[in-house]
Amino acid sequence: MTNYEVRADQNKLRIDKLLAEINPDNSRSQVQTWITDGYVKVNNEVIKANYKCQEGDLVEWSVPETKPMEIVAENIPLDIIYEDADVVVVNKPKGMVVHPSAGHPNGTLVNALLYHCDDLSGINGIERPGIVHRIDKDTSGLLVVAKNDQAHESLTEQLASKKAERKYEAIVHGIIEHETGMIDAPIGRDPKDRQKMGVVSNGKPAVTHFSVLDRYGHFTHVECQLETGRTHQIRVHFRYIDFPLVGDPKYGQRKTLDAKGQALHAKSLGFTHPRTNEWLQFEVEPPQVFMDLIEQIQKMY
Repeated sequence: MTNYEVRADQNKLRIDKLLAEINPDNSRSQVQTWITDGYVKVNNEVIKANYKCQEGDLVEWSVPETKPMEIVAENIPLDIIYEDADVVVVNKPKGMVVHPSAGHPNGTLVNALLYHCDDLSGINGIERPGIVHRIDKDTSGLLVVAKNDQAHESLTEQLASKKAERKYEAIVHGIIEHETGMIDAPIGRDPKDRQKMGVVSNGKPAVTHFSVLDRYGHFTHVECQLETGRTHQIRVHFRYIDFPLVGDPKYGQRKTLDAKGQALHAKSLGFTHPRTNEWLQFEVEPPQVFMDLIEQIQKMY
């Protein structure tokens, strides 16, 4: 059981918002579930999520134990670009979640990999076996997966030390006048919406390099290279400079084109092989839905 006394500057703050701020690793919806299930008390009484805190209130809560998910191997087709005894490079389709979670217990890349592979690294536990890095559900493109712990550690170190190379293509709203640019802005949880990331002063360093591939009327087609790998980095950075991604439901404009999610594709991936030390480089063209979007925009102008 954890105790907390409400400060004067937190007077009239909703209890769910307060607990979400105190527990940054948990979303506000998770906190609301704790409250509904009776895991939160104020002054020794069970309350509702809309309870307005008063200075001096004693808040008590306990986080319920989460049962590990049972991850089932599923016979889902995979676009394997490269595979050996240590790594698998996959071209993930748009719309596929990388690993199971409460909202997506199956149909994920991990479910498909468990059916395809006999062995995956266990560093990230049973829910994320082999997963070294992720891309969002509606982002298509390249991912490298580790088949053993040695490969996993090597690839993680390469990503952390910026030795791996990752390039993306995106379509954004607005015309970017200059040919190249760099966005250097720290990313962390959006204090106003815990479901989002944002550029915040106390965030983790994040750097995105970009170059313009083409311009169409009120849209720009860009190539991005990640120097860091923060959650939603490209989406957050282009929103920050007022060129949000087309179709982005979380960070985009209200009026946007139907791109079935953000127009973002992980086109290129390079890394040093964890066993042979050979540099491997892979590239895949954007999916048809991405190319159809470009054609749609071109017809508009």
